Amino acid sequence: MAVIRHHVNLRAFNTFGIPVQALHYAELNEVAAFADIMQTDEYRLFPHLIIGGGSNILFTRDYEGLVIRNCLKGISIVSENEETVLVEAASGENWHQFVQWCIAQGFGGLENLSLIPGCVGASPMQNIGAYGVEIKDVFKSLTALDLENGKKRIFSKEECAFGYRESVFKTIYKNKYLITSVTFELQRHPIINISYGAIAEQLKTMGVLNPGISDVSKAVMSIRQSKLPDPLVTGNAGSFFKNPEVSLEKYAEILSQFPELVSYPLASGQYKLAAGWLIEHAGLKGYEKNGAAVHTRQALVLINTGTATGESVLALSTEIIEKVKNKYGVTLEREVNII
Repeated sequence: MAVIRHHVNLRAFNTFGIPVQALHYAELNEVAAFADIMQTDEYRLFPHLIIGGGSNILFTRDYEGLVIRNCLKGISIVSENEETVLVEAASGENWHQFVQWCIAQGFGGLENLSLIPGCVGASPMQNIGAYGVEIKDVFKSLTALDLENGKKRIFSKEECAFGYRESVFKTIYKNKYLITSVTFELQRHPIINISYGAIAEQLKTMGVLNPGISDVSKAVMSIRQSKLPDPLVTGNAGSFFKNPEVSLEKYAEILSQFPELVSYPLASGQYKLAAGWLIEHAGLKGYEKNGAAVHTRQALVLINTGTATGESVLALSTEIIEKVKNKYGVTLEREVNII
């Protein structure tokens, strides 16, 4: 039976460390308990918000409703053959710990996504990606509950409509479903992917000539730790902005003015620009205002220096968007959910 608490401080439940309060609060430890929560007045009469690790959310105010924290746990092997294995993980499992579990079993496919903060349930919502790998590359299906009637539904990869940091759960089904578990199709004979970013260089530094998935994971963790702040120490939500995609014409225009522009060609013919580079070269790296700041080592990350409110972080992001727009004619889009 789920217990409803009242006037709960959410500072410990969002990685920005913003000390807002939830009018009502419950933790979901079993899927069956959600039916009980749905019967409460707090659920029926108030708005409700489901959170996991709180790593992709910015609270700008107290939440005058019911916050349900997803604490569902469990990992199991659904099926396997000589080439692949289907692994199902409960949505409240810590993402990095789940990745490390898969690596320990010798299952490949997730190692490039090591040390990404958050829970398993958030991974398909925004199609998380890093170092040349996205969730859609290893995703099989997910199970979710309809927030209106509690009915279970299984979503295939096609039904999730994955895009760059996008899925149907951020568009037409936003705030419509509670993801309870995700099933991944992983490799029993892993194909190592070290072509993106500095992974190959980091492996050389580590003295690894014939890397396995554990080596790739360690390299990714080392790179991330060298550039990104630990949310347990410095409040942040990782990458705050998406890397913008522009047409060939717009790319050529910007490149003519800024020859050092960091970009990546896409199969669509468009170009993806490095948002961190745009922010840094707009003179904003390390910029601080009202307790919110642009991280000194990675301009894509906004941090809480200790005194920031959600409003001050949001205001800083708006200022960044305006300055980047004025300098490059490109509009940055926030990746973090604003509440």
